[in-house]
Order: sequence, then C-alpha cells, then structure tokens
Amino acid sequence: MIVKLTQGDLRTKYGTFKEALYYDGQKESIALYLGDLSGAEDVLCRVHSSCIFGHYFNSVECDCQEQMDVSQQLIARAGRGIIILLDQEGKGNGHFALLNSVRFKREGEGQADAYELAGFKRDNRDFRAAAKILNDLGVSSVRMLTNNEKKVATLREQEVVVTGTKEIVL
Repeated sequence: MIVKLTQGDLRTKYGTFKEALYYDGQKESIALYLGDLSGAEDVLCRVHSSCIFGHYFNSVECDCQEQMDVSQQLIARAGRGIIILLDQEGKGNGHFALLNSVRFKREGEGQADAYELAGFKRDNRDFRAAAKILNDLGVSSVRMLTNNEKKVATLREQEVVVTGTKEIVL
C-alpha cells in the first residue's frame, strides 16, 4: 500500500516539475515528474536514494548530486520523465553505516564493499515503493536512468514494464 499525500509544482533550474509526496506507512517517497505520465510509454525514470553527503553537504566523495542533476536535465530535454526519491540513505543501511564505511572507501574499496567491511549489508535498499508510485501515476513503461540491475529487476518483479536502461554519464 502506498498513498499519495499531496502534490504541487516545484520550480527548478531545469524547469517546473510536479512533485508528489507518497507515504507507505513507514517512509515518505517523492515523485518529481514532468509531463503527462498517464498511459505514457518509455518514460525516462530515475529511482534515486537519498544521500545526505551529496545532496546536503556537497561531498566530493559522492556523485549522487551529479546523478540527480543529469537526470533532471535529461528529463527536461525529453519533456517527460520521473525521478522517484526514496528515503534509503547509505544504500538502505542508514547514515550511521555510511559514516562507518567512509574509511574503507578512502582506502580504495568500492562503496558496497566498504559497507560490508563496516559490518553492514552491501545494498539494503528496497525499490518496491518506486513501482507502486509508477503504477499510481499510470505509467505504461519506463526506460530506466541507471546501471543498477537490482532496480530494474525489482521493478520488473513488481510488474512495471522496463523497456531499457540508459546509464547516466557524468
């Protein structure tokens, strides 16, 4: 179950998007979208997890903010698309895990390995809320802005038609 709580316009440097706030009984999720999505096919779609380091503190050790910027630019150019922001800091492990993984990442480990070395799951995210939001908005099919197969697989398991992927090049 997911419920749309409210929606409104959000003016960004890439244009005016619609913002819809959803709640699943535990967490809020945000859909930021442009254009008419009801019945739309091959909609550009970015499923994005929250990132305190990148989004709030402009960390140079993280590319989350750049991924968000590029996604908004691509959607603005296409005239239609959606970004779904999920509250899943630290690959779903939380900010505590992120802080504890930093030293391993600075030693050259990849982020997933760094989480594991710090005693957390490599990737503890759940993308099912994104599928529920896409279904609520009536999207027929999406082209994912990602190189993460777990996101694609989860959406497909939840009966979202994924027609392809486009890697975000920074």
